Amino acid sequence: MSSKVYNSAKEALEGLTFDGMTVMAGGFGLCGIPENLILALRDSGVKDITAISNNAGVDDFGLGLLLQTRQIRKMISSYVGENKEFERQYLSGELELEFNPQGTLAERCRAGGAGIPGFYTKTGVGTLVAEGKEHRDFNGETYILETGLVSDLSIVKAEKADTQGNLIFNKTARNFNPPMAMAGKVTVAEVEEIVPTGSLNPDEIHLPGIFVQRLVKGTFEKRIEQRTVRKREHY
Repeated sequence: MSSKVYNSAKEALEGLTFDGMTVMAGGFGLCGIPENLILALRDSGVKDITAISNNAGVDDFGLGLLLQTRQIRKMISSYVGENKEFERQYLSGELELEFNPQGTLAERCRAGGAGIPGFYTKTGVGTLVAEGKEHRDFNGETYILETGLVSDLSIVKAEKADTQGNLIFNKTARNFNPPMAMAGKVTVAEVEEIVPTGSLNPDEIHLPGIFVQRLVKGTFEKRIEQRTVRKREHY
């Protein structure tokens, strides 16, 4: 069996990128984002990306780096309020945006990974989110049809992996990463530690290696999106 472990993020993406591709990027805010793979994606020069992510990073970190270089054509997201460049590009018509309620986005990714083409939800009924979507009544309540999402490439971040790609995530970094990994035609995971196969307790594995095709060990900056401190009390 060929190894899933690559020496660098650049090598891990070789042969996987092409213009116009759809990329899912795990993480929530700056927590659990595949920062090394995002840098490698930027350096690859691929353009016209449709990026599926809960948010768009910040101006100089995360997916914000791909916005700076104009490599993203469209965002399918839930929350993008921390990125001024995103706001500028969207308001000027340079960037397409498909907004999703956060739970709907999570379920669209999960559905795509499970092979479910669509599902009905009450979330968004009667709002702009529902425009142009099929409506259907169940037990006297109106629902709208949402479609599952599948990506050409999913890039995710985990704390630990074995050499077969079984992943363990660190606390809240287990956010969009697992469902997005499942929904990728090809999934590349960057991790903090790679251990021999058989070292992980099967009951502690969060994502089976069958969903991960490539692995790379990274180094991480782990920025804080908004640093908030309590005012010092004066006595």
